[in-house]
Amino acid sequence: MYAEVKIMLINNDTIIKDTNPLIREKSELVSLPLSKEDETLLRDMLQYVKDSTDEEKATKLNLRPAVGISAIQVGIKKRMCAVAFDETDKDGNMVKYEFMLVNPKIVSRSVQPAYLESGEGCLSVENEHRGYVVRNARVTIRAFDLVQNQDVEIRARGYIAIVLQHELDHMDGILFYDHINKKEPNKPIEGALVL
Repeated sequence: MYAEVKIMLINNDTIIKDTNPLIREKSELVSLPLSKEDETLLRDMLQYVKDSTDEEKATKLNLRPAVGISAIQVGIKKRMCAVAFDETDKDGNMVKYEFMLVNPKIVSRSVQPAYLESGEGCLSVENEHRGYVVRNARVTIRAFDLVQNQDVEIRARGYIAIVLQHELDHMDGILFYDHINKKEPNKPIEGALVL
């Protein structure tokens, strides 16, 4: 007899906001191989991200647009996140990013900083926080990826690097606006990769 695995309803009402102290707690390492519950949660998180960029589904299901989500954002203190988006590379080719990462860890990072000119947003942050969120332009991450069902090493540069750093920060209770220079939020950073 198999235990029934409950699908988690993830929408704007169930996502933990930055007013909840849980969002600042550190997430715990996840045992591998994944339990059925953890696997289902990761798949539900990825589905949220995919559905959130479909205008019709987002309206119907009460979803805010996202490119990533971490387990802590749905109240589960586990080092897991899902990321999905498409990007056009410098040669005009479409690159599809899709990860369901477990226990991701940055193993190297560039000295060069990077930031999004328009700033960052977050499903857990409803108030606007203007300013440059300074991160590393390049990172190398090791993790187990459920999409590929194996351990992976991801070498990321530019937007994908920023997205992954944003999600990994959640696992340590860090929010994007913690990186904004409070005195000079829009001060350009010399030598930075600006996206």
